[in-house]
Amino acid sequence: MTDQKEPLIYIVIGEESGDQLGARVVLALNALTGGTLRFAGLAGERMQSLGLASLFPLSEIAVMGVVNIIKQYPSLHRHGMNVVADILDKNPDLLLIIDSPEFTHAVAKRVRKQRPDIPIVNYVSPSVWAWRPGRAKKMARYVDHVLALLPFEVQAHKDLSGPVCSYVGHPLIERLDVLRPAKSERAGLDAPVLLVLPGSRRSEVSRLMVEFGQVVALAKDKYPNLRVILPAVSHLRTLIDEGLKSWPVQPEVVEGEEAKFAAFRQAHAALAASGTVTLELGLAAIPMVVAYKVDWLTRQFKWLLKAHSIVLTNLVLGDNTIPEFLDENANARTLADHVLPLLEESTQREKQLEALRLLDDKMRLPQGAPSQEAAANILEHMPKTR
Repeated sequence: MTDQKEPLIYIVIGEESGDQLGARVVLALNALTGGTLRFAGLAGERMQSLGLASLFPLSEIAVMGVVNIIKQYPSLHRHGMNVVADILDKNPDLLLIIDSPEFTHAVAKRVRKQRPDIPIVNYVSPSVWAWRPGRAKKMARYVDHVLALLPFEVQAHKDLSGPVCSYVGHPLIERLDVLRPAKSERAGLDAPVLLVLPGSRRSEVSRLMVEFGQVVALAKDKYPNLRVILPAVSHLRTLIDEGLKSWPVQPEVVEGEEAKFAAFRQAHAALAASGTVTLELGLAAIPMVVAYKVDWLTRQFKWLLKAHSIVLTNLVLGDNTIPEFLDENANARTLADHVLPLLEESTQREKQLEALRLLDDKMRLPQGAPSQEAAANILEHMPKTR
């Protein structure tokens, strides 16, 4: 232990989603300990607002996709080594890595090799159940405990000889009040509302905007009174506006989380890029069709995908209820054929709604909130003395 009295937790994240989770768990840890912990590491705006200074800006390491990671590997490696050096210098009581496994796990491996006495907790399991399952067994060498957001991941790590894993709940189950409509918010299907969600990353938006625009046009032809809402990620607004120039039907574009969830509470169906948003839509009881297109290099390795679905809602349900279309299959005609029936009373719509009613039971915790459960697990791994 260092010569300072307060225990130190070092947090490593790689992008904004990790900052969101980190901020919630820092608040929960402070509540459980009376604010007696210190924190260091990497932080975005949310954790910085709680007093955690970041070693460097997250924008320097927030990259996605195989091609981009390869291109920026020298920079990512250099930043990773700087983080490792900082951890060894600060000598924390616990290392908490959150999501972004390509970056955070590289750091954890090096720390474990040089300082095996530092406990390492991984918050958000890598998708070992879908991609490169051998990672689970390797993780057991340098991760002491995995805190999973999805209930099926506990059994997945057990089956794959991974680290000890606990389901701590997804943060979305703390937000059901903003996801679900009041009585007056979701009108009848005589005035259908379609949500269009082309993604939160530049690559996703670039690959899906043309097809999504064509689907909207086909939907408007069939439902003249259709209302279309597109929640835009602020930093991609310019790219989205450029893509909308080719759309024959212009949607209502909204920005910000509050406006996004207000749109959720009004929507009857959604056309979405694969990602966490599919779980948001599922918990909001919005029938959906999911599309995804990957870069050319990732496509060469698609055969390695082990999961039965790329849609989180399907994975939690254990059934491919939500239609999903990848790459060349994510074309406008196919997507429209599956989206249009969701905007009226139909067997397709009712089948999805029936399945989505099961999500609550699948994801509910026995007690407490996910951030509290995660914090309690982290504290269990804090050494009494070092």
